[in-house]
Amino acid sequence: MKNEFYIIMAAQSLSSLADNALFIAAIAMIIDNSGPVWAIPFMKWFFALAYVVLAPFAGILSDRFPKGQVMLVANSIKFLGCFIMLFCNFWSHVNFSECFIVITSYGLVGVGAAIYSPAKYGIVTEILEPNLLVKGNSWIEGLTVLSIIMGTCLGSYLLSPKISYCLLQNQFISGFAKTKSEAAIAVILIIYLLSSIFNILIKKTNIQYPESSISFNNLTINFYKNVFTLWNDKIGKISLSVTTVFWGVSTSLQIIVLDWSQKHLRYSLDQTYILIGIVAIGTIIGAILVAKIVTLQKALNVLPIGILIGVMMLFMPLINELLHAYILLLIIGTLAGFFVVPLNAILQYRGRILLSAGNSIAVQNFNEQLNVLLMVSIYTLLVWAQVKIDYIIVAYGLFVIVSMSLFTYWNHRNIP
Repeated sequence: MKNEFYIIMAAQSLSSLADNALFIAAIAMIIDNSGPVWAIPFMKWFFALAYVVLAPFAGILSDRFPKGQVMLVANSIKFLGCFIMLFCNFWSHVNFSECFIVITSYGLVGVGAAIYSPAKYGIVTEILEPNLLVKGNSWIEGLTVLSIIMGTCLGSYLLSPKISYCLLQNQFISGFAKTKSEAAIAVILIIYLLSSIFNILIKKTNIQYPESSISFNNLTINFYKNVFTLWNDKIGKISLSVTTVFWGVSTSLQIIVLDWSQKHLRYSLDQTYILIGIVAIGTIIGAILVAKIVTLQKALNVLPIGILIGVMMLFMPLINELLHAYILLLIIGTLAGFFVVPLNAILQYRGRILLSAGNSIAVQNFNEQLNVLLMVSIYTLLVWAQVKIDYIIVAYGLFVIVSMSLFTYWNHRNIP
């Protein structure tokens, strides 16, 4: 792998780590301010909304300017959202609800993430040869999933009593942080700054794409043409369908596990990093294994693994012991890492051939985050209706089993 690839990985990992740590810190801030239960999934919904709204513009922006510069600007937007959240109590003095500020601030971070994503994935397709894409994607997807998981761990860890006490005793942090959630957000702000430093180090690839009109109408029309192009591709539509379902469910599970661990394992919010860390180990194992076993040409052969993930989810309501929880989450993490890496690789490869690096990722994000909106909305309604967490898990598990079975059959029918 080229040195530039590792710089990109460092920038992406730190930025994604901060995004997910901020989500946990934001949950703590909502709880500190006695916010409603539905505010937590709604915050995630607002984050995903940015991807859907900005999808027609994020891809063209990524292809029109050097991707390192786009990533730097996007990371600065995330920094701004984190900064506003840090001073939530100050803004609330101006007659704004604390929960409203937290939700909109995290939504602003979502705007940065929506712009960041096509650039980070697109630049990988620019610097790596096609035969290295699965290996490269095992790195980027493994590190992305790992940063999601470890970010959740970090957020929980920063909120633990000992660490938050140490942070609040620090003269610099205590100057503007009065609660444990504010102290955690102050640390996360520093991580965004570190990510920006790596973004600055990213070199231009000097790859030029044909310029297109940047008018609103043309951008919107061209984007939806790109959507139909990828959906009409024989291979692209299967991989896009699968990753769309996968990320919708996995994002919902990120919230579900928080509730599940409290109900079944009696964990507090700051203890969830232990469970998330177990999933991280499994994800790394799966990503490493798939890079050694599966080639780009055989990427769709991993589809039956998706069915197994759904089956494993059905065991979650039966778990009440820590050891059993660790084993189950390790298996789910391993299967997820093995499953998603090759599917993302083939989708990005087909997308670059049919469209362009940035535009194909924007289409992927649009579809995946649209499903995130749907899945998180369903979860929010179920929570509002006070449905038990065990029933919610079973419903999501069955959905994964049925959908992945259909995709596997669909792929089998497509084989000549």
